[in-house]
Amino acid sequence: MSAALTAEQRLAAHDFLVAEAEALDERRYRDWLLMLTDDVRYRMPVRVTVHAGGDSQLAGMDHFDEDRYTLGKRVERLSGEHAWTEDPPSRVRRFVTNVRCAPGPGEGEIAVRSYLLLFRSRGDTRPPEWVAAERRDVLRSVGDALRLRSREITVDESVLRTQNLAVFL
Repeated sequence: MSAALTAEQRLAAHDFLVAEAEALDERRYRDWLLMLTDDVRYRMPVRVTVHAGGDSQLAGMDHFDEDRYTLGKRVERLSGEHAWTEDPPSRVRRFVTNVRCAPGPGEGEIAVRSYLLLFRSRGDTRPPEWVAAERRDVLRSVGDALRLRSREITVDESVLRTQNLAVFL
């Protein structure tokens, strides 16, 4: 591991998360894809309720486990005419808090943990939805910018109460 992070590195990581949330809230999905590395891994393990001391994630079981190709295909679908799960589009707001940074696993990388609260409203007949989660990210310096290399999302609920997972967390 490298030496401790500078204040500038911590601020850059925080600024990245804010800019990413803004791009996603505004449905600028193609801009968001540019914020990812080519070797990105984006996953959300299935969570279960267990007795104290047990692992609350099912090994090898994910709601999604995606790479750059599959994320690009999701963006294509959401940008096209046949994204039925997002017609009308969700109104979404992401609140990113409790950002903690540490040196990352590789050279030029920053490990970032954050909490996410996602508000989602769909039309006027369904009640709004909330998703709370912790995210464990690795950001990599590429040129003069940070890019998302990996994200693991741990939702706080074992049973998701959202209609679908058509949004990016």
